[in-house]
Amino acid sequence: MSDVFSSDLMSKDTQWFSRAGRSLNRNVSIETPPLTPEKPITPEDLISADGQCPGMAPPSEASAMAEGPGATPPAQAGHVALGHTECDVARGAGAPDNVNLSTGPGGERIAVLTYTKGTRAGIYTFNAGRLRSIERLPEPTAPALPTRAKSSRRHAG
Repeated sequence: MSDVFSSDLMSKDTQWFSRAGRSLNRNVSIETPPLTPEKPITPEDLISADGQCPGMAPPSEASAMAEGPGATPPAQAGHVALGHTECDVARGAGAPDNVNLSTGPGGERIAVLTYTKGTRAGIYTFNAGRLRSIERLPEPTAPALPTRAKSSRRHAG
């Protein structure tokens, strides 16, 4: 019996998958730009308390464009991945519904962006300007059905 996990097979697989442009399916494309975690975060990479980044349309303009006659909100075409900056995510997923900015114990910036609707609904947590975690929002609970009061009349039998 041959050793399936031999180092020779593993190294060939590693070489094959590490080649640039390798795709298992021609219909699938990966367009997320390469992450550069060494690149320093600049003020242009950080979201403001009102949920805006340089180059984004203000919320009133964005909603006016989406609320035109017969218009539907545009589908978000951007990509979101761990390691992206705050503004990379905001440009990819749109303006968040809520922004919470604070300072961590080591003095680093902590930003929490909350999206309550859309395909990317969730809680996005950033440390020092980079996306560190994405949490799914809890499912909304269904309203309780009203209970019928029991009748106090008894049938004589």
